[in-house]
Order: sequence, then C-alpha cells, then structure tokens
Amino acid sequence: MAAKFLNSIRVLCEEGCENKFFSATEEWVNPDGMWDAYSVKIGDRSFSFVGIWASEEKLVSVRPQMIEHLNSVRDFFEDLSPELAGTAPVSGLVVVTHKG
Repeated sequence: MAAKFLNSIRVLCEEGCENKFFSATEEWVNPDGMWDAYSVKIGDRSFSFVGIWASEEKLVSVRPQMIEHLNSVRDFFEDLSPELAGTAPVSGLVVVTHKG
C-alpha cells in the first residue's frame, strides 16, 4: 500500500545536544496512523524527521501529540533563521511514488 500523506520537520541542534535529541526521539512511539518514520542527518547538526501517514486525517488527529513532543525537545534546537524559530515543518499529499 502506497503512502498517502507525509510530514517533515527540519531542525538544527544546539552544539552538544544531538544525543539528547536522539534519546528523546527514540523514546517517542509512533502514533496511530503513522506507518513509518525516519530521522535524516542533512548537515553537521541539521536533521530532518519524515513521517509517512495513511492519510491527512490521521496526521491531523495526532498533531497535538506531535506538538507536545516537539515542545519537550525544543530547547535542544537553534533558530534556523530570523524568519524561522527552531523548526521548519511541512506536510502534504504524496503525488508520486518512485519505485526502485
């Protein structure tokens, strides 16, 4: 079954906070409707979390849980830019699934 919806959040960890962030993320259990999740190292202290969902409705229904988790680790992040605080979240409908 192909994923229907995806969310991603980009963060920049404070110097020395990477392991604290990893530990807190590993303790968090994927909520109902999240098929899979990945943490990706995209730079020296930059990471992106990607969640794959059954539907937008499933994501929206657990958004308060996800925000609560983010708030618990927010002190580990630097601001990404003057326009962005500690996170850069996006989500959307999967329009193309690439097959290997």
